[in-house]
Amino acid sequence: MAFTFSAGSLVTARGREWVVLPESQPDLLVLRPLGGSDDDIAAVLPFEPVEEARFAPPEPSDLGDQRAAGLLRTALRVGFRSGAGPFRSLAGIAVEPRAYQLVPLLMALRQKTVRMLISDDVGIGKTIEAGLVASEMLAQGEATGLAVLCSPALAEQWQQELRGKFGIDAELVLASTVSRLERGLDLGQSLFDKYPNVIVSTDYIKSPRHRDDFVRHCPDLVIVDEAHTCVAADDTSTSAQSQLRYELLRRVAEDPDRHLLLVTATPHSGKESAFRNLLGLVKPELADVSLESESGRKLLAQHFVARKRADVRQYLTKEDGLADDSLAERTAFPSDRYFKDETYKLSPEYRALLDDAIAYASERVEEAGGQGKREARIAWWSAIALLRSLMSSPAAAAQTLTTRSAAAIAASAEEADKLGAPLNSDAADSDTLEGMDVAPGAETDEGPVKSRLAELAELAEQLKGPEKDLKLKALIKHLKALLADGYNPIVFCRYIPTAKYLAAQLENDPEKKKRSPLGAKTVVRAVTGELSPQQRIERIEKLATEAGADAAARRVLIATDCLSEGVNLQHHFDSVVHYDLAWNPTRHDQREGRVDRYGQRRDEVRVITLYGDDNGIDGKVLEVLIQKHRQIKKDLGISVSVPDELSTGVTDAIVEWLLMRGRDDQDALFSADAFKVSTEKLESDWNSAAERERASRSRFAQRSIHPEEVAREVASIRAALGGTGEITTFVRESLSALNAVLRGDGEDFTAQVGGTPAGLRDAIASTVGAEVVEKDREIPFRSDPAVTRGEAALVRTDPVVGALASHVLNAALDTQAEGARPARRCGVITTDAVSTRTTLLLIRYRFHLTLPSRNGERQLVAEDARLLAFEGAPRNAVWLPQERAAELLDATASDNTDPHFGERTMTRILDQLPDKNGYLETYGDELAAELLAAHRRVRTASGEIIRGLSVTAQKPADILGAYVYLPAAASVPAGVSA
Repeated sequence: MAFTFSAGSLVTARGREWVVLPESQPDLLVLRPLGGSDDDIAAVLPFEPVEEARFAPPEPSDLGDQRAAGLLRTALRVGFRSGAGPFRSLAGIAVEPRAYQLVPLLMALRQKTVRMLISDDVGIGKTIEAGLVASEMLAQGEATGLAVLCSPALAEQWQQELRGKFGIDAELVLASTVSRLERGLDLGQSLFDKYPNVIVSTDYIKSPRHRDDFVRHCPDLVIVDEAHTCVAADDTSTSAQSQLRYELLRRVAEDPDRHLLLVTATPHSGKESAFRNLLGLVKPELADVSLESESGRKLLAQHFVARKRADVRQYLTKEDGLADDSLAERTAFPSDRYFKDETYKLSPEYRALLDDAIAYASERVEEAGGQGKREARIAWWSAIALLRSLMSSPAAAAQTLTTRSAAAIAASAEEADKLGAPLNSDAADSDTLEGMDVAPGAETDEGPVKSRLAELAELAEQLKGPEKDLKLKALIKHLKALLADGYNPIVFCRYIPTAKYLAAQLENDPEKKKRSPLGAKTVVRAVTGELSPQQRIERIEKLATEAGADAAARRVLIATDCLSEGVNLQHHFDSVVHYDLAWNPTRHDQREGRVDRYGQRRDEVRVITLYGDDNGIDGKVLEVLIQKHRQIKKDLGISVSVPDELSTGVTDAIVEWLLMRGRDDQDALFSADAFKVSTEKLESDWNSAAERERASRSRFAQRSIHPEEVAREVASIRAALGGTGEITTFVRESLSALNAVLRGDGEDFTAQVGGTPAGLRDAIASTVGAEVVEKDREIPFRSDPAVTRGEAALVRTDPVVGALASHVLNAALDTQAEGARPARRCGVITTDAVSTRTTLLLIRYRFHLTLPSRNGERQLVAEDARLLAFEGAPRNAVWLPQERAAELLDATASDNTDPHFGERTMTRILDQLPDKNGYLETYGDELAAELLAAHRRVRTASGEIIRGLSVTAQKPADILGAYVYLPAAASVPAGVSA
């Protein structure tokens, strides 16, 4: 016995209805439950009874009110996970992309082999843009596997983003996970063959020992995060780590058929050769082509997208060729950063300690200078370590004073620089932040020197607390002000001991009966490099949960720079306090970028910078480096990195002057030759870099994709899947009908779901947390799709919305279901919205698609829902335009309709509907032709194969719902024939 059902057919098996999928064979049916997801797919063998099915028509007695049609339509559309349009993935992702985020996707679809450099500004959403490209390529079959190369600290965040937003499950390939993964391999099998989607530590895989296996078995789609750290400049300043990463990427890019997405907010670090090498990975010709020429710019525009925040704050407007404002959209960015620089003065005791430390460091540097270059460099790094830790906190100072300098073991001056520089540097392009928050050592000798340092360390220990540590006292003051204004701040420190010290001083400790100076309802936690990346995220989530349990509670995170790159913290925090000044202003920008990014709900992110106006260094660093950096960013709209060697030259000059002349003579610093030379070169080179960046952004702005093109695709997608307004109405009305308690009348609201049906509660609990549902806590529903755990986004792909839609749809189809049924398949409504009897039909169409590609032909089944309306009796129907059919969803009842009269009216309409099957089938064929044209248009633009492309509507179409609208004057009493 062989099966003869075609793809898209409706069959009955195992007591339910299924859709036949294209993967079916004559001796094996692959089926998906009608209205179900890919997770429920089943296979049926010939010995099982399978029959052709017909979708059951609505029952005339199953009458609902005027909301029934809209709720059923939305519930049906939310369930679609495989769109019929040219974008295969957008129906199945859990994020509603903004219009500007579709630009890289449209660019990618125009390339046979995708090679792109995505360089949008910090916080715009480059991860989402790369994820959109990856999910679409995987859905279309243009890629069979995915590898994301990133730092180990960001690997789990990438894993969560891909799984939560794009439904892509990827294994982590890290030094800590490889042994476990390899235990499950067959003999001779590579783990990159076994696991098609992986997130790989760049630093693990770049070594020659692991690189060759990765290159041989590398997936056909690779995303490289923070790609600027993986290119080498053509000079000797490039680190060995960067050279290894560059060699890895060069070999990966050698395969001309491999898709490659490079992601970075800083493609041009001031070194033209590094930028050219980065472009050469995308396309070899770009390494040498003249970017001043028209042909060079056109070539680059096909592969490079770089936009600053102002470019996308409002991407679509009437000026972009839109007929109205329906597609104009503002993006979820704060309108501005509010900067406030706050000073503090040293207490007399702290001033005395700093004076003693400067005197000691000066002596050591002077003595070492006469002993040799090696000794001089060791003393120099020890002096900087001592000064920086003293300016950070008493805790950091005490640890530095009792810890041996890393440079002390150096055998040469060069080795001393290599060992001492990393722990004392805030370089923007440091290979990794891991381990950089350890307090450096200052001890270099035994005997009297060690004894003197021990004395200084003991004095530092005595300065802990706000009475003698006036920097801490100032922090408490400013945190109180932020908390009083409703902010949840992050306090960034340079060193682990400082972060732990602040947490101990600020947190509540019931066991020790210690109350926080910030208030009993403030939860304070510290995250440092002592924790693994996963432990850091867990602690942050725990902090958010602890504070979130009490509406009046506030949260404060104390963090080192282990959190200053890549980590998304905008959902829990909205202000930044720089407790320790970084000596490279790019580090400040990176810290602030953790909260000032896409998804931040605050219109204004506050930034407070603490600095000592009498310690000899802070004020000059702030004035020369940080304020200059802010001004350039304000002028350009983007951050321009200061070259590390220039900022180091300035800070070295400041430190040298401080050690040689003392803190009280600091005003003479500006006339010092070394300082003048360093600052003048910094000013000149920095301004040149800013001018190059300004010209580059103007010259290479992405103009190959026009806003009106994006608007057309956005309109098409939202018309098929529904927008936020429809979802908001659906969620509000459905939850209300299911006995949830709603609060809030604006775009955002909350709901308590304790009174809803048990099955729905269980489904919601799996997303927001069992405790939230069990304790009947309020669940925030946000119009912004960027939500955190415990919240729900008002978008069709949010899991809570999906669970609600599934419940509403299943209850509507099951007339025997117990409890509330918000949607019904029939309705008779008396309304002023019509002047003659009008019938609205909700129709589900299924399409069989044949999509040719370079990798062979793919067969797919997709669904679509349409509203059709006609006036008069079915036999003499006058069909209305689509716009008019959609308007009926907003019609309100002006009078009650007698139920018996309504049921008789509905019976007559349904009895005559079979006469309209021909029209419904013809309309389905027209939809198929429209879809075919859309596929052809996108494929033509991207140069993709068109021969063999086909879209066929399966017949018959399913009538999900039928709703009759009667003019108010035609309301007929019970018992009177209509």
